[in-house]
Amino acid sequence: MSKSEVTPAGRKALSAVLCLGVGLTALSAAAPALAQEQEAAEETRTMQTVTITATKREQTLQDVPIAVSVVDDTTIERAAIVDLNDLQSIIPSLRVGQLQSSANTNFVIRGFGNGANNAGIEPSVGVFIDGVYRSRSASQISDLPNIERVEVLRGPQSTLFGKNASAGVISVVTKKPQYEFGGVVDGTISNENGYRANGYVTGPLAENLAGAVGVTYNKRDGYVEDIGTGTETNERNRWGIRGDLLFEPDVNTSFRLMADYDQIDELCCAAANVVNGPTGAIVQAIGGQIVPEDPYSYRVAYNLPSTNKVDNGGLSLQADFDFEKVRLTSITAYRMSRLETNQDSDFTGADLLGENSNKTDIDTFTQEFRLTSTDGERLDWMVGGFYFDEKVDIQNALLYGTDYRAYANALAGGLNPNTGVITDILAGLESALGLPVGTTLAQAGQGFRDDAGQDNTAWSLFGTVDYRLTDRLTATIGLNYTEDKKDARNSIQATDVLSSLDFVAIGFAQTMAGFGVNAQNPAQVAAFAQANPAAFAAIQAAVQNPAQNPLLALQPLQFLPPFLGFPNAVEDGRSKDSATTYTLRLAYDVNDNLNTYVSYATGFKATSWNLSRDSRPFASDFIPGSPVTSPPSSPIRDAGLALPNLTTGSRYAGPEDSTVFEVGLKGVYSNVAFNLAYFDQTIEGFQSNVFTGTGFALANAGKQSNKGLEFDVTWNPISNLQLMVAGTLQDPVYDSFPNSASGDLSGEKVYGIPEVATSTAATYFFDVAGWDAYVRGDWQYESAVDHFDSDAEQAAFGEQKKVNTFNASTGFTNESGLGVTLWVRNVFNDEYITTAFPAVAQAGSYMGYPVAPRSYGVTLRKTF
Repeated sequence: MSKSEVTPAGRKALSAVLCLGVGLTALSAAAPALAQEQEAAEETRTMQTVTITATKREQTLQDVPIAVSVVDDTTIERAAIVDLNDLQSIIPSLRVGQLQSSANTNFVIRGFGNGANNAGIEPSVGVFIDGVYRSRSASQISDLPNIERVEVLRGPQSTLFGKNASAGVISVVTKKPQYEFGGVVDGTISNENGYRANGYVTGPLAENLAGAVGVTYNKRDGYVEDIGTGTETNERNRWGIRGDLLFEPDVNTSFRLMADYDQIDELCCAAANVVNGPTGAIVQAIGGQIVPEDPYSYRVAYNLPSTNKVDNGGLSLQADFDFEKVRLTSITAYRMSRLETNQDSDFTGADLLGENSNKTDIDTFTQEFRLTSTDGERLDWMVGGFYFDEKVDIQNALLYGTDYRAYANALAGGLNPNTGVITDILAGLESALGLPVGTTLAQAGQGFRDDAGQDNTAWSLFGTVDYRLTDRLTATIGLNYTEDKKDARNSIQATDVLSSLDFVAIGFAQTMAGFGVNAQNPAQVAAFAQANPAAFAAIQAAVQNPAQNPLLALQPLQFLPPFLGFPNAVEDGRSKDSATTYTLRLAYDVNDNLNTYVSYATGFKATSWNLSRDSRPFASDFIPGSPVTSPPSSPIRDAGLALPNLTTGSRYAGPEDSTVFEVGLKGVYSNVAFNLAYFDQTIEGFQSNVFTGTGFALANAGKQSNKGLEFDVTWNPISNLQLMVAGTLQDPVYDSFPNSASGDLSGEKVYGIPEVATSTAATYFFDVAGWDAYVRGDWQYESAVDHFDSDAEQAAFGEQKKVNTFNASTGFTNESGLGVTLWVRNVFNDEYITTAFPAVAQAGSYMGYPVAPRSYGVTLRKTF
């Protein structure tokens, strides 16, 4: 069976959901009669009306004809959701992955998402907090203070949001300051010595002026023991403060000024050894510790702790002016993000990589203007403009450690398995090349130091028009025009002498010297070739043959080949993209309880530059090869920019263009509400960023698609019980991806995206001695998926990812506002690897990030 086929389990689940959709329609038709019979006795069954602002105007969730999930503050409290990472447990279409640092968080909606591990890549899933765009994951993961709701919009949303929403949007809305004094304070004690405190207070400051202040503090020991350094990693150590002023000089004018600052200073994140390949024995032979093939012991062995420090802050001003039949909104914002990390990226107790540090500074200014109609007649419209100006500065260092030379000698065949003695093979090479012996090749401190950056300016005009053709039928047209310009740069100081050696040229020089020819003298070489053409051709072939040139056996040790910086004479480091995207939709109200819609929308994301040490010239600009092989002409070679062992890859990934066709059905009745949507979504040129073991390969997938069904149902079968089930059934496929890092993936299933993902929850409400109480349980399920798109790598890794996680909580609140919540996440210690990858410079070994084990705690809360 090819990877693109839906499995029997997927077909069975798909059939079940189709039956569920039919059943819900029948249930919806019967619900009014049921409600009339029991309306007086069971008023508490009435479904709560949820108001959202995803469409830039207030509407109820059921009235919005788009695929959107909403999590309000009550659900956040009851489900013990602390930050955006936890949202995926109740929104099946959303996946959130935290990778090697606290700042590397990736958001995926309907299988589409990227943006981690490279500051040049903006995410395909846009995150907005109070209307302000957060351009990188480091500025998105703060603990959630004073949240009112979180709205997750699925599919491209460029006609509603001005910046990068090709796959979807996460919109976080916080509570406005109030003119009555009030607030909440809560404290949590949890396992692993966890302590969390939050406080929020609001009230009047003067006539027409209200203010609010929120603070968060979150500290917890690490749940992973690092037996190499004696520390605990995967800890929590973060805090934040947020101030909010609301000034309303009259009923038609309001100003909201918000300022925030938060800091993360943690040891994170541990990658465990899942497959211990042949290099594991070498690591141990040179004195390095490994905890082999036991990822769920939550024990690792590193030689240095992985530090993370992230500082985020910003200031925004939203101004709203109500005129006759129209509202003018202006949102002006400045954001800054400062990231400093240093990771033990070989993930062993050996000092192979002594430093993998990153310092990234991002400064962002955004300005948005919107005009929104307010007359409520047959025509509703919104038009807006968005401006984005961002500066990114990056400094990286990837340097070898003190054990690297011994490791390189062992990889080169210098390890005696019987005695454990390692012969210094590189010393012989140094001597043969006339280099200082013992101090030249594979030395601690050698590697890469790079200085990269990007200046990005963009602007867009966008808007939507809703026209009620009849009292029940509404047509929507939305447009967005975007221009995006980037000036990128990257320069690297490469000091790895071993990786700079051209072993073909060296072998050629040594062979020619035997004939008395100086290979550095073109005239002597030409004369020899003319006099001895057959012999010269044989020499050229021999130096490229590992059987005849033993130096070629050392090529696998050249992990950090020389880097060609840009801009240069061939590559200008500039990109300029523009696109027009649109939304077309028809929405029909079947009756007051049931509506349906059909829509077609397009989205766009501009070019993303590879601002990392893995940035390499395109194959169209350079043809690798030793001068000995007489490689064909290419622009970089013709410009005199060729370097020994220079390899090709990508400087950037071109724009993403997304389309989605969607049909939806929404219903709300006295005791049941449901949403059902079929989607067929495609991204042309999806910006794929895949770790290969020594770096990241950034490339455009020709075409990636996903189609399926999404559903969510909330049902109150009795007045005290609420049931919820939500799910996504999908079939993600690489329609065309001939040049991936794993070869031609065209027609293959996209790895890491489950065919079936569901979230189920039950909440029961009751009274205990005058206290309002509840007990809640939820279950997150994802069908098994591969960790790699390469069949060979997946076979070597073996384990698939399958999620089967339960969470539970219970809470009690009295009339004075005092409450207590007891909660457990991952009740049964579900075990799976969230993300897997080839071990760095350790062929045959694989690492992975194990899911967090069971956590539990108690929260005390006082509302006033």
